[in-house]
Amino acid sequence: MKEEITGEEGSAKEEQAKGAEKIGKAGATVKEGIVGSLKGINEIEAEIVVLVRNTVSNTLQATGSVATEGVNITRDVLKGAIAAAEEVGTGLTVSTKSVAKGIIMGVSDVGGDVISAAGTTVRSAVQGAAEVGGDVAVVARRTVDGVLEATKEIGGNVEEVAKVVVSGAIDAAGTVGNSAIRTVREILVGVVEGVKDVAGAALPKPRAAHPKQEAEPSSA
Repeated sequence: MKEEITGEEGSAKEEQAKGAEKIGKAGATVKEGIVGSLKGINEIEAEIVVLVRNTVSNTLQATGSVATEGVNITRDVLKGAIAAAEEVGTGLTVSTKSVAKGIIMGVSDVGGDVISAAGTTVRSAVQGAAEVGGDVAVVARRTVDGVLEATKEIGGNVEEVAKVVVSGAIDAAGTVGNSAIRTVREILVGVVEGVKDVAGAALPKPRAAHPKQEAEPSSA
């Protein structure tokens, strides 16, 4: 009887080991699939940046008027990106960063006003997201990320651009509603943490708590 129980326990352990092996294989399969998908997403985002950059720079060169047409082309490109996301049914929050980055780099390529383009980009993105019922806060965050990333890569004034895009995103959210303003403010606080003076200049200052007491003079 004792041997019989031992045999049953042995087969149960074998089944458990097989089950654990299956879970291990399943985990590995999922991991490989996700890594492949993420690599694919990175490649797609890089392609979007190149597409938008080339489109913007080529169009601005063709118009021969970088200063006056920059705003119109920026808005037009964002409309196209939003329309693409609507047609596919997804991808607005994913593509926004790449589109914003491509716009800034394209404007920079032809010597355009990057700061002006940055403000137009974030305002148009937020307004466009609101019009199609997208997540305004996430789109604002992704757009700002793309603009700042491009500004760093082209050697632009990151602090100045950050001030413009953050205030622009909040202004644009104001046309959507108070709740949009709050969510955009909250999500952008983290974005500007690494940029000097931006949080104080672009974001609303928190209400002052009780004034700090002055340090007592040392007895030394």
